[in-house]
Amino acid sequence: MKAYELLLLLNPSLDEEARAGVLDKVQGVITADGGVVDAVDPWGKRKLAFEIGKVTEGDYVLVDFHTAPGAIAELDRVLRITDPVIRFMLVHREDKE
Repeated sequence: MKAYELLLLLNPSLDEEARAGVLDKVQGVITADGGVVDAVDPWGKRKLAFEIGKVTEGDYVLVDFHTAPGAIAELDRVLRITDPVIRFMLVHREDKE
């Protein structure tokens, strides 16, 4: 398994229940193929440098995890079709393997 880091930019208007649902969905995709979520670090709401779809703030969450490289394509697909996810960045971390 390889180490990855996922930075999520979520819609700030989500309530806690909806936000937890999105994070559970992401963690479910990661662990479905035997992956392990190492840490979930909520950064909170921050002002965006520029407006994205009439949204000026974002709720940031950093997720560190280990999974097989084949599971990344499914995670990417799920994140692209999940409406509350405004943007995401997925990075392979060679220093944490």
